[in-house]
Amino acid sequence: MPKVFDIKFPGGCQTLPEGFWAALDVWIKKPHVLNKRLCGVKETRSEDVDWEDLRVLLDSGPDVLSFLTCRDSQTHGKDKPWSSSVRTFIPKVSCYGGILHKEVTLKDFGRQQVTFLPFEEDAEGRVSLKKGNIYQIQLCSVDCEEWALELHGLTPDAWFSDGVAYPKLPWLLSDLLPKLVRWATECKSSEFRSTLSLLPVDKYSLTYQQLKDKYKAMVKVWPEVTDPEKFVFEDVAIATYLLVLWAEERAEKDLTSRQSFVDLGCGNGLLVHILTNEGHHGKGIDVRRRKIWDMYGAQTLLEEKAITPSESCLFPGTDWLIGNHSDELTPWIPVIAARSSYSCRYFVLPCCFFDFYGKYQRRQCKKSQYKEYIDFITEVSQVSGFNTEEDCLRIPSTKRVCLVGKSRNYQISDEAEAEQRRTQYIRSRQTSRGVPVQGSDIRNDGGSCHMDGYSVRTPESSWGAGFQPRDSVEVVRNCGTLPRDLVDGVVLHVANVLLGMTEKDGGGSFSDWNQGGTLSVSEVAGLLQQETLQRLKKECGGLQTLLKNNHQVFRVEGGQVCIRDWRERKPSRADAKRKPVAPGALKTRPCWFHTHHPQGCPLQTEHCGFAHGLADLRPSTRPLKKMKNDAS
Repeated sequence: MPKVFDIKFPGGCQTLPEGFWAALDVWIKKPHVLNKRLCGVKETRSEDVDWEDLRVLLDSGPDVLSFLTCRDSQTHGKDKPWSSSVRTFIPKVSCYGGILHKEVTLKDFGRQQVTFLPFEEDAEGRVSLKKGNIYQIQLCSVDCEEWALELHGLTPDAWFSDGVAYPKLPWLLSDLLPKLVRWATECKSSEFRSTLSLLPVDKYSLTYQQLKDKYKAMVKVWPEVTDPEKFVFEDVAIATYLLVLWAEERAEKDLTSRQSFVDLGCGNGLLVHILTNEGHHGKGIDVRRRKIWDMYGAQTLLEEKAITPSESCLFPGTDWLIGNHSDELTPWIPVIAARSSYSCRYFVLPCCFFDFYGKYQRRQCKKSQYKEYIDFITEVSQVSGFNTEEDCLRIPSTKRVCLVGKSRNYQISDEAEAEQRRTQYIRSRQTSRGVPVQGSDIRNDGGSCHMDGYSVRTPESSWGAGFQPRDSVEVVRNCGTLPRDLVDGVVLHVANVLLGMTEKDGGGSFSDWNQGGTLSVSEVAGLLQQETLQRLKKECGGLQTLLKNNHQVFRVEGGQVCIRDWRERKPSRADAKRKPVAPGALKTRPCWFHTHHPQGCPLQTEHCGFAHGLADLRPSTRPLKKMKNDAS
């Protein structure tokens, strides 16, 4: 094949050629990492390749047929000349109807190259090769110490692109090859499994698109202070994962009814709302009621109460327990599921690091803190008696590794012995933290054992003694509850100091609107009285949080504070998405610059998002919309 493009590796690279094959495996198995229009691929075994049909399709000369000289060696390994596989592309948005877009990948280990042969398959099984899009990536040794990555194309002039299954040829040059070089050079492997490793990606993609279209209207009526774009679509993705997981379970176990659930620490309750609307009976429990709860309707069952691990907080009739960022309840959820009934399963998405009786204390190890905590919850799950599986969700969060317990690692007849292991493990964690152990051996001497069909109960036990549930009233420490006069005084004082740092011209005035100078956060702290600083230290983020909360006046970036100039279209990454003020926009806050800046606001009244005087100020009168149960 003729060479289309090449890119050199950094000098002295020590990870080749192994890093080359590791990088190509990422592109072959997880192309969605780069091609954001793909949800993923579905790989089939190389044994499924019909080599005779492939030879007919490859009626394009020896350039391609030379890769089929060793058709009997179809196993990936250094001792084999080449290996092969077939991948089916799964787009995020279905755009191909009944046509499947596939690709044969041929790895030639002797020549250190991979050839990609794209083809289409219709509903009747007829296939057609996209000859113009055949390409090859090869690792070449320039000399003894230099390597290069080359892209070869069979017919670059006939390249077809739709931006999904067929990316643009320039994109391969500008994005794919540099990324492959980086991956091959770093040769890193993730601590966790690939995303959606427990689910069929094609079913996940289809379900996610359906749910996203169905519930996207919630973004417009979201009453919470949290970011609706993030939290709505994150819960849609988690709900998608559970719905597909449960559908696969029903098919595997030949179940006719949909699984029931309880979401412990349900927060805003959106996950409960979606699962309920999609036909699963369940409820959510949280220590604190949220504003949005009233918008779901009576069909969504949400309960406000504290959950303390004990006999009164077991769910023997529930199929699945859910812990979605359940904080202090996270390590208890596998235990509660195990003690609720032998058939109870669980799904947990750990976030904040909690042990049974307080914050999780790190061990001295080389793992990341997050990986260490995931391993701890896995250990809890296994001790609780579950065959534990790990997966990684596709959600807009850095904490997206979930654990699933679908089956037990012991027989139901061994329940008493399994319970003894749980008890001993929990008590070992209790004593290691110095928490007093209350009562007797709570499960062997006053507990209860739940199994399918029956439950032996004894007086209320205290196996959660020492556990501290969070307060029902959330303590706000983001400077939002500080006295208004204190905040206004700090803002005015700091702003005046910044404005005073600018030199005037010869006429004693400013040639342009005064933007002031720049100070570090520590220098700003030196401007304030100790009493004020002590009050700010009690808040999360302290002075910096107060300044960022007043983003109308200040820009805080990289520890530096300056006056914000609203004439700039994109003053920072955070403001890049800020839309221009629409004509007749509702202005509910006064403009600080119009009132306090010596030269007033640099923007015209109609262009400023804040009110210039009382006549321009309108209180919000928009009613809170009621969401329908189907969120349509």
